[in-house]
Amino acid sequence: MILAGGYRKASGDERGKIFDMYLAHTSHIDNWDLVDCSAEYVVGAHLDASDLRLLEKLARSTSLWERRIAIISTRRWIKEGDFAPTLAIARLLLRDPHDLIHKASGWMLREVADRDRRVAQGFLDEHVQEMPRTMLRYAIEKFPGVLRKRYLRR
Repeated sequence: MILAGGYRKASGDERGKIFDMYLAHTSHIDNWDLVDCSAEYVVGAHLDASDLRLLEKLARSTSLWERRIAIISTRRWIKEGDFAPTLAIARLLLRDPHDLIHKASGWMLREVADRDRRVAQGFLDEHVQEMPRTMLRYAIEKFPGVLRKRYLRR
C-alpha cells in the first residue's frame, strides 16, 4: 500500500524504482486485497498498453498473486477506455485452476461491460464454453436478467 501511494506522488525516476521494487517483492504481495489495492496503481500505471509482455509473463507465473496482479493491472486501461489489454490477459487466464483468478478476471470483464457491453459480449460469445463458471458469473453480474440467463444456459 505504501508503494501504491508513493507511486502516485513520485516523479519519473522514483516511479521506476517503486515499480522495480514492487515486482521484486511480489512474494510479499500475498493476498487478494493487497493485489487489488496496488496492482493497477503501480504495475498498470507504469506500463504501456502496447507492450503486454510483462503482464503476459505474470499471467503465466506459478504464483497465484502474480497472475492476479496481471489481470488487475489492466483496470488502469479499462478506466481509459482501452479494453484490449484486459481481454488479452483474461484470454490467457481462461484455464487458470484457481478461483481467485476466475473472480478477478470476471470482475475485470464486468468493468469492461460497464463501459461497453458489446465488447464484453464479444469476448463472452467467443469464450463462454471454456470459461470457468465463476468468471462468467462475475462478468455478467450486471447484465439484464434475460441476457444473464442466456449466457448461463450455454
